[in-house]
Amino acid sequence: MDKAQLTEFIRKADDKLVITEGKQFPEVTVPVPELHRVAAILRDDKNALFDFLYCLTGVDYGQDLGVIYHLRSTVHGHAIVLKTRLSDRVNPTIDSVSDLWKTADLHEREVFDLFGIKFNNHPDLRRLFLDKTWGFPLRKDYIDDVNIVTK
Repeated sequence: MDKAQLTEFIRKADDKLVITEGKQFPEVTVPVPELHRVAAILRDDKNALFDFLYCLTGVDYGQDLGVIYHLRSTVHGHAIVLKTRLSDRVNPTIDSVSDLWKTADLHEREVFDLFGIKFNNHPDLRRLFLDKTWGFPLRKDYIDDVNIVTK
């Protein structure tokens, strides 16, 4: 599928999703409660077959936190970006996609460790790099008095 066909496919899958044309790939903004359902459709539908999650990262937008997913179909050769936003900075929680793509396992642990975003149903959600005395150093509001890291 080319970008236009891919965009049309996603609109048919869920007409409430916001789709924009990114610099390289279509970007789909998915509400947090719908993420796992939409991701499963993109992985399993024979016309999409997004079988490879090649990047998952956290983002601090200031007021909101987010998670961005880069997906590729090794069968069809197309790619897409899924974006989510979490407005709860105190207890940011989203469903894990590690049951859909095994590569999400360590990516989600990294995002949890550095941004504090919790992933529901993750098989082993624990810090990957830092111990429990650290906060979440990739958040914009992070202050480290010991190492003097500031905004």
